[in-house]
Amino acid sequence: MPAKNIVKDYSAEGYYHVYNRGVNKRRIFIDDQDYKTFLSYLKIYLGPQNIDELKTILADPNATPKQKDEALRSLSLNNFNNKVELNAYNLMPNHFHFLLQQKEERHMQSFLQSLMTRYCMYFNRRHHRVGGLFEGTYKAVLILSDEQLLYVTRYIHRNSLGVIGLKGSLSEMLHSQPSSYPNYLNEIHQEWVKPDKVLANFSKSGFNSYKSFVEGDDSNTALSEILLSKLSIDDYSEEIS
Repeated sequence: MPAKNIVKDYSAEGYYHVYNRGVNKRRIFIDDQDYKTFLSYLKIYLGPQNIDELKTILADPNATPKQKDEALRSLSLNNFNNKVELNAYNLMPNHFHFLLQQKEERHMQSFLQSLMTRYCMYFNRRHHRVGGLFEGTYKAVLILSDEQLLYVTRYIHRNSLGVIGLKGSLSEMLHSQPSSYPNYLNEIHQEWVKPDKVLANFSKSGFNSYKSFVEGDDSNTALSEILLSKLSIDDYSEEIS
């Protein structure tokens, strides 16, 4: 039987809920440094790349060897700014969730391959292991409606609540994992996260705010289940210690 929710049709301008986890359900983030490194790769691949500035550094006789090495490394890496947009993310101990929009066919595939390969090399080097880190090909499903788009961001951001042993207020628990949720609340600004399409459907405060949508009582449980039914992630939603 073919694996469920492995992308077969790559749609230009399509939005996708993307997820992958560690092989044998192992942790892919051991500590804070791992999370920060993964986030730094997202910034490098998705942030704007000033090619002229990097070339100027390479040609500058006063630039240090370290500055030139970093500039050369940046120029050699794939960059997907204006090719792939990251609309939402959540990094869990043994898996991650993305909401991505690709501008042309295969951009998303190339981005994810670059990201996961580079992070696997880093992780194996740092934690003295060999072999694949992720459980095969990432899984992804195409978002089919604007309503589905809203609810999948809610699902992604609330995924943090699946960590065992969390304590504190709902807001504190939603902030417990590295995610794009603080971007949606205007608490931080990561230029490579694009929440505007989703936030355009909400007011800045009050009962119709995005915060209320995510943290309020779920009076639309049935609607949420229907909208997310085709975006199911099998057993990825299990609790994580």
